[in-house]
Formats: sequence, structure tokens, C-alpha cells
Amino acid sequence: GTYFLPRLIGFQKASALAMLGDKVSAEEAERLGMIYKYFSAESFEEETWKMAAQLAKMPTKALALTKEALNQSLTNNLEEQLALESKNQIEAASTADYKEGVNAFIEKRKPNFKGE
Repeated sequence: GTYFLPRLIGFQKASALAMLGDKVSAEEAERLGMIYKYFSAESFEEETWKMAAQLAKMPTKALALTKEALNQSLTNNLEEQLALESKNQIEAASTADYKEGVNAFIEKRKPNFKGE
């Protein structure tokens, strides 16, 4: 908690939560940026399946490169991060999904990504 929490919500708020032991509701955790989104118990399964379906329609290689860059951003300096982003942009632009995305934009249609 002492490693991740200050990076997620800032030093001051993390310090207060850690030292005072305040309880954080799911709504508050979302507002603070501790979690992306919360769903009620009643809608949880439906909403998570919707999110999974949305991700499944996206270009998986680009998502993997984005995840890599985000993970490395915690330890890279700015120069290293910009170099990684440049490398990842070149790699992403060589995929079939990139070409499909460009064509779909030009043709004003939804893209059909295949993870290639």
C-alpha cells in the first residue's frame, strides 16, 4: 500500500488514509482514482462483460503496447519513456490492425480488428 497508494491518489491523501485508517467506499475509491470504476452487486456481472466485450473488439497488440508503456512509466525517466513510446508507435504502425483502423476511419465505418 505504501508503494502504490501515493502513486494512485497522491502523497497527502495516501498519508491521511494510511495513518488515520479511514474506510473508503467503492464510490470514494473511484472518485480518488484508486479504482477505475465500481459497479453495484446487481449490475457487476453485466457491466464487466460489457467492458470485456469492448476490449475484445480493440486492437490487442496496441493494447499490449499501451500496457507495457504504462507499466514502465513508473520507473522510466522522461527520455526513456519517450524512446519507448517511439519504439511502440513504430511497432504498432506495422500491424494489420493499424491498417484496418486507418481504412475504417477513411471509409467512415467501424473497424474490425483481428489481433494481427
